[in-house]
Amino acid sequence: MFTLGCDRAYLYAHPERKLSVDEQHRYDHALGERERGVPTQYITGHQEFWGMDFIVSPAVLIPRPETEHVIETVLELVGVGRALLPADSLRIVDVGTGSGCIALALAKELPRAEIHATEISPAALEIARANAARHQLEARIHFHQTDLLQGLERGGFDFVVSNPPYVGESEEDHVQLEVRKYEPRNAVFAGATGLEAIERLIPQARETLKAEGWLVMEIGGTMAGRVSELLADWSDVRISNDLQGIPRVASARTT
Repeated sequence: MFTLGCDRAYLYAHPERKLSVDEQHRYDHALGERERGVPTQYITGHQEFWGMDFIVSPAVLIPRPETEHVIETVLELVGVGRALLPADSLRIVDVGTGSGCIALALAKELPRAEIHATEISPAALEIARANAARHQLEARIHFHQTDLLQGLERGGFDFVVSNPPYVGESEEDHVQLEVRKYEPRNAVFAGATGLEAIERLIPQARETLKAEGWLVMEIGGTMAGRVSELLADWSDVRISNDLQGIPRVASARTT
């Protein structure tokens, strides 16, 4: 499909199709890159997330199915609170947006919400803007080049949402080689313990959220207890598991 620029139906409908010399060269090059360990998504430049096609490059973390649990958690909390807070009045900020996958998925599901997205990397922000334009959502999302929540309005948001880096440098040997070799290091590794970004994000989120606002973030499977301790003075703290039963999403409400 990548080599021919076609869809799956075309491949099945034309089994007799032979590759041209140029196409064969492109196919062999792609296989060579994959054999070298380059992630498929960086070879093709695309990854699906929440039923949407996203442009990806080595400037951004590859969106993963587990992160869809963040979207599900936000939508569940919106549904619970809708009687008190209409969905069209929501203000949401996605911290460390990367490819923009979380921000765009929420913009798709909550068409009247005001969505903001922050990113420290100019190269990543360029990819996020391109994805917003491809999905005709550029007018819906306000992008900010900043570190976490610095410079954003205090007490102005209903949701702070994030998939922050949460792998500790001590765990590097346990991370897939293609992840640590090809994906942006600052989007994977947070520091020595893996909690560094989360420790900074939590107090900033408290300042940025309205009263009764929610923080929803992806976490590593081994840090649920430590994250719960960091959220000890928040309300309704919950750790949700992914489909493999691994702790994946932490949510908490300001008091």
